[in-house]
Amino acid sequence: EADAEAEARLLLQEAQESIEAARSYRRELEQRLRGLQQAREQIRESATLTRDVLEQHFNDLKGTLKKLLDERLLSLLQEVDAIEQESIKPLDECQKLIEHGVSTADDLLRDGESAVNGDVGQQSEKLCSFTKKALHIQLDSLPEVPSLVDVPCLSAQLDDCLLTILKNQIFRHGTVASRPPVQLEEFVEKPGGILVRWCKVDDDFIPQDYRLQYRKGTASHFEDVYVGSETEFIVLHIDPNVDYQFRVCARGDGRQEWSPWSVPQFGRTTLVPHEWTTGLEGYSLSSRRNIALRNDSQSCGVLYSKAPTYFCGQTLTFRQVLSGQLIETVGQPDRRDSLGVCVEQQNSYDSLQRDKAVCISTNGAVFVNGKEMTNQLPAVTSGSTVTFDMEVVHLGPSSNEGGNFKLRVTISSNNREVVFDWVLDQCCVSLYFGCSFSYPGWKVLVF
Repeated sequence: EADAEAEARLLLQEAQESIEAARSYRRELEQRLRGLQQAREQIRESATLTRDVLEQHFNDLKGTLKKLLDERLLSLLQEVDAIEQESIKPLDECQKLIEHGVSTADDLLRDGESAVNGDVGQQSEKLCSFTKKALHIQLDSLPEVPSLVDVPCLSAQLDDCLLTILKNQIFRHGTVASRPPVQLEEFVEKPGGILVRWCKVDDDFIPQDYRLQYRKGTASHFEDVYVGSETEFIVLHIDPNVDYQFRVCARGDGRQEWSPWSVPQFGRTTLVPHEWTTGLEGYSLSSRRNIALRNDSQSCGVLYSKAPTYFCGQTLTFRQVLSGQLIETVGQPDRRDSLGVCVEQQNSYDSLQRDKAVCISTNGAVFVNGKEMTNQLPAVTSGSTVTFDMEVVHLGPSSNEGGNFKLRVTISSNNREVVFDWVLDQCCVSLYFGCSFSYPGWKVLVF
């Protein structure tokens, strides 16, 4: 009886496992059906869009070609009118001269007939007057009429090869691509931004430049955000928890036209943007409060972030807004200058070279809890880039070093980096960032 119960329980367990496997199988099939539906919709939507683009393009071409042909026809007709008028003008003048001669000859004939047939008593006087008039008219002088070979004979010279050239060009104009040569590959959340990566999917395509566009939500127009040879770009000024749509295309080596766009994809960030705190007299901030400029004020101190928005596992980057540099303008360096992160704000210090902070000075020195490390990075100058990466490596009882919380810190600058463990006496996974400069002219973007 016990064996029967055990066998029944085993059968029940196997049945439940089979039921769960069937449910999982059904969910997977439904997911695949949704994938197929999405693929079908993508094909149909892209085909509809392609038809619209082709029809609009060729309608525009027909309108443009008709306009160009009409303009050319008008130009040729005006040329015919000009040649006709220029050539007819001397003929008209000659005609007027001949018609005047005919009229003069008619008058002379009437006078001559009247003199010959007139009264005998007055005949001699009329004949003498007629003879003088005839001599004055110069009856042997006739205007020259040009022969037909000497006057223009207009004709239209139309080269039929134009139709052949147009036909060949039209039949080669435009292509339909089923797969773009580049596709979006990855979206990485950044504070107030998204790192977008893309890749080439056509082995035969040799890219020269890439072009990345985005739009907020379902806005009507995409905007260019990057054009260049890199295959990734950090798009800043992104509102948290809002969908943005991205697409990318490429230009082949030596070509002017761009390839078809990749399949548009949505990306978003849940991370609020890094901001400098306001109100410190020695620094001027941008409208988004992510750029700080050390001004001419004599006041000094550490400019901290508005909140502890830097979390372990992220990359904290300082750089110039447009060219990817840390420093947009540089002032005179000082050994007390600092860029780094800290556990808490301490307004009594004028530098991050203190306890519970790690930082790099503008001369490249690295400080951990106020102590200068042996390893040194290149000096921070115009064109520099500095990043901070941290991860938790120890959390537990107090260690021999006096702390029970350890972070592994990587600071990179100008293609060089230092790695060290930062020991703290408290658990801390979100940190403030800050900077301090003794002299004006330094300008820093953080993200």
